[in-house]
Order: sequence, then structure tokens, then C-alpha cells
Amino acid sequence: MKLVQPPAQLGAAHQSTPVDLRELDLLIVDDDVDGLEMCRIILIGSGARVKACTSSAQALEALAGDWWPHMLITDLDMPEENGFTLLRRARALARARGRNLPAVALTAYGSADDRRRILAAGFNLHLAKPVDPEELRLTVASLAGRTG
Repeated sequence: MKLVQPPAQLGAAHQSTPVDLRELDLLIVDDDVDGLEMCRIILIGSGARVKACTSSAQALEALAGDWWPHMLITDLDMPEENGFTLLRRARALARARGRNLPAVALTAYGSADDRRRILAAGFNLHLAKPVDPEELRLTVASLAGRTG
């Protein structure tokens, strides 16, 4: 798990609406390596700096250091510790540090009831899988206050 700086033009093919995510540090967590890599490429293509983790344990380790993300983007259905538990633990760390941690849930569950449950659990926004590249970029930009 390392912080990836955005290379020039990476992910540009996925952008139909210009979105500037420069200077945003994002923590993405997903046990599906292909999905994680897709999200990472899309977001660094818009300028974000991304730490990608394949488990809740890795994400909590990343949050234990001096680095702090502007946002958590996590899958919900992961082995060992799901995204709901990760969010509770990450927000407890945020409170202890006097920090804020907005969060986006990624899930294959997309019904209205699922969405209500996810938002009631404390997630700021919800994205259904498979993730649409533009929707991901615009969701992150919106939550970060980067939209017009």
C-alpha cells in the first residue's frame, strides 16, 4: 500500500467531464484487486493521490500513521472485516485526532433499502458496482466540494 502520485494523462480516456481532484488524498479499500485498480487509475487520472488497500486491516494501518486522507472509499462486502466496521473504526480514529473523514460506500447492493441502510450507517454517499468511471470521479469531486 503506497501513495501513488498521478502520472500525466493516466486515465484521460475515462474522462468526459473535466474533474480536478489534484491535492486530494484518497484511501480506497476493496478486496477485488481488479475493481480496486480500476478505481485507482480513474482517480489518479483526475489528479488525486491514492492509497489503495485490499483489506480493512491495511486501511487501518494506513490511518495509524501521520498521513490522513480527505476521503475513504470502501467496498462493503469484504472478508474478515466489512466496510461498515471499517467505517466505524476509521471514524473513531478521526474523532480521536480531531479530524473529519467523509466516506463513499462501494457495493453490488443497489436497492433503495440497501441505500438507506448504507447512508444510515454513516456513509456520505453510495455507489453501486460495477462503478461507472465518470460517476466515481463526480461523486468524489462532489463530496470534496470540487463541483461548480
